[in-house]
Parts: sequence; structure tokens; C-alpha cells
Amino acid sequence: MGIATHLGPWLLGTVKNTSGTAAGTVSNVGATLVTQSYTAPASVILTSPTAQLMFALPAGAKVLRFNVEVTVALTTATNCGLVIGDGTTANKYVTTFNTGATVGKVAQATIDTATQVAQTNNIGTSDVNFYGTFTAATGNAAAGNIVVTVEYIVRNSDGTLTNP
Repeated sequence: MGIATHLGPWLLGTVKNTSGTAAGTVSNVGATLVTQSYTAPASVILTSPTAQLMFALPAGAKVLRFNVEVTVALTTATNCGLVIGDGTTANKYVTTFNTGATVGKVAQATIDTATQVAQTNNIGTSDVNFYGTFTAATGNAAAGNIVVTVEYIVRNSDGTLTNP
């Protein structure tokens, strides 16, 4: 299966318009969950990091979570910190999050502060680039990969949802 391009709202439910209050007559149209993934190779897991472009999300998107996995064990670096920002504000979406070095799903990077919650609830009226800064705790990684996946809902560019 490949990548599909889609513009416009999706009709996902069977009841498009509300005509009552009983099940089967109430609108059940919703939005689709979308994901993008970025793989950070060992070459970007450094003690002196540079922000890496990970994703470009569409205007109005609502970010639900960032999942982080170590898919190839880190060597030399025993831990990796991750900060997610927009290229100007380093911790705009996620403050420092530590991965560990062994293979496995680490967890979800936490959207901590009230400001981060507001930023992820509606990313704004223009598309936004998301950058990750990967910081090794104990030296540069000689090998390893970290995969970051963002889950989000596509909405209108002003952040609203419109039933088709």
C-alpha cells in the first residue's frame, strides 16, 4: 500500500445530518486520525545537536500525541533526549523527553505545559514544520535509530471541523 493524496472532508459515518436524538438519527460524521513518521539515524543523535526537520503538518491540525521508539539499539550513547519545536522555539510542543538506548517503544512524549496544549490543539492557520532536537546523554551515537511518529487530526485551516 502506498501513500494517498486527499483534499476535503471525509464522510465517515452513515448519518450525515442530525434528524433526531435516537441512535441512527444523530450525526456520526467524524475526522480521520493521520500519522507521519521520522527516523533519526545515529548521525543526528549527538551531544551537540542540530534541530532536524521531522514533519510538516497542515494548517488547523490538532496534534494528539508523539510516539517515540528505539528501533535499532543506540551504541555509545546510553540515552537520548528529544525536544520538539517549530524551528524557533525549541520546546514549543514537547520539552526534554528521554528515550533510553535499548530497542522498544519508549512511550509517548508528553505535551506538558498549558502553552504546549494550546499549540497542539490548533497549530495555526498556516502549515507548520516540526523539528526534533536529539541530544545524547553520553557521547554521540555510533549506531542506532529512533523513530518519532506524530498522530494528528486534519481540520479546516482555522482549526474547526465541518461536517460534509
